[in-house]
Amino acid sequence: MRTVFVDADKGLAAITEKLRRAGDPPVAINRNPDVKPDELPDVLGDAEIAVIDHTRLPTPVAAKCRGLKHVVFLGTGARSYMDPEELEGFGITVHIIKGYGNTAVAECAIALMWVAARGVARMDRGMRAGQWPGIEGVQLTGKRLGLLGFGGIAAEVARIALGSGMKVVAWNRSRRTYAGVEFASLEQVLAQSDVISLHLLLTDETKGLLSRERIAAMKPGVILVNTARGGLVDEEAMIEALRSGHIRHAGLDVFAIEPLPAGHILTTLENVTLSAHSAFRTPEASDNLIGAALDHCRRIAATGH
Repeated sequence: MRTVFVDADKGLAAITEKLRRAGDPPVAINRNPDVKPDELPDVLGDAEIAVIDHTRLPTPVAAKCRGLKHVVFLGTGARSYMDPEELEGFGITVHIIKGYGNTAVAECAIALMWVAARGVARMDRGMRAGQWPGIEGVQLTGKRLGLLGFGGIAAEVARIALGSGMKVVAWNRSRRTYAGVEFASLEQVLAQSDVISLHLLLTDETKGLLSRERIAAMKPGVILVNTARGGLVDEEAMIEALRSGHIRHAGLDVFAIEPLPAGHILTTLENVTLSAHSAFRTPEASDNLIGAALDHCRRIAATGH
């Protein structure tokens, strides 16, 4: 089976070459990370497997890719770029990759939490402008961290937070247990937590989960961290809560529209720390990601599914 890595940047291309083994099915690497969706039929040709990092794959475009049978999406958020159920109707199976960056994303969430609590980014901006903006921060030891969703990333966040002396409470749609973590209802987590961190996949059920009503139900002065998906949050309501101070500070790695448009209101708010959807970007996570993608390709070539 022929495979095309559709949108490899320089780093991912190098990792793919490094991790390929003798005897692997052929993988053509398209070293252009800025592929437009309507270019995909030409990029793929008659390839049966597409490895996709961030390029959107509309179903009508996929239908024009004459050999395409499998999409290996580099991550868990394939639904932000394609409709797996529609593609299945055209005989195209979408494969996702879980767990590759659990520690990387967790460390980013923790970093955003601490930067938000201490106003580090705001002081940095002020000092670069010749000011001396002393900001009174929040001491997180002893505070309650609420996790919405509890998979591998959240478990890593809990491990780090517990080790730093925080209390951790979590809500998950299915039953979970984890030493030192109290599991409670969504309403309890929102009302009790000094910090809320989101760790859910974006689905029809979770879209807009943090609604205007649920944001209002959060503890006044809460810190909000989102390294999951922007669509989990009512962005307009979050902005209003940031302006009013109901949300003390937000540390955001993901957004409703990406890349974040120039001049977006979030770039103008002092109590927001921004990260460019980079929580997973470490060499270790990238090796894990590409290694798992190549394993998918090997399995598909060997078994057909």
